[in-house]
Order: sequence, then C-alpha cells, then structure tokens
Amino acid sequence: QVQLVESGGGLVQAGGSLRLSCAASGSISKINAMGWYRQTPGKQRELVATFTSGGGTYYADSVKGRFTISRDNAKKTVILQMNSLKPEDTAVYYCNADIVLSMSYNAMNYWGKGTLVTVSS
Repeated sequence: QVQLVESGGGLVQAGGSLRLSCAASGSISKINAMGWYRQTPGKQRELVATFTSGGGTYYADSVKGRFTISRDNAKKTVILQMNSLKPEDTAVYYCNADIVLSMSYNAMNYWGKGTLVTVSS
C-alpha cells in the first residue's frame, strides 16, 4: 500500500509564496517520477511541475520562473516552492508519482488527495 500525503496549501495574497510538500510512504522499491498537478472546477487536471523518470524536471509554461520543484530522495518527498503567486494559480494541487513497489517489477501510478491553494487578488 502506497500513500502520497500533501501538505502546505492555504490562502495567500497575490505576489506571495507557498511551499507544498508531498511525502510518499509504503512498501516502495523505487520512485520513477514524482510531481504536481493542479485542477480547478470544470477544467482538466494539468501538470504543473515534475521530476521525470529520466531524472530531469518539467515545468508548465505558466509557472516557469516562479515555481521550483525539489526533492529529498531519502525522505521520498517532493517540494513545490511557489513564488510570485497569481490568482490564476488558485487550484487544488495534487501530488502524483510512478512507484515500483517492493517485490514488484512494474510501476504503478498514485495520486494524493490534494491540497487547496487559494491566491487572493
């Protein structure tokens, strides 16, 4: 059983900063990719930033230069530092990871429950 637990959401004024954290727990052999998506009502979930399976990083154009993704492999944690926040960044942010379980060979995809980020103008 794998859990992704997010923390760090909240209310912030435009121009402010928030730091989201996602910790993976369970019988994990390897994390291939791990990152953040976001979703607003009536819209599809969109990729915000992620560490790819190749070890690189990806950022959506809308957050480049403002958001930074980092990780602590030992703690199986990914951090999203969000600066210069805009009202359009308001969304539920979800952690997502491709994880290989112990005693397994194939990766499975997992989602956290989400954390709400609200940016007021």
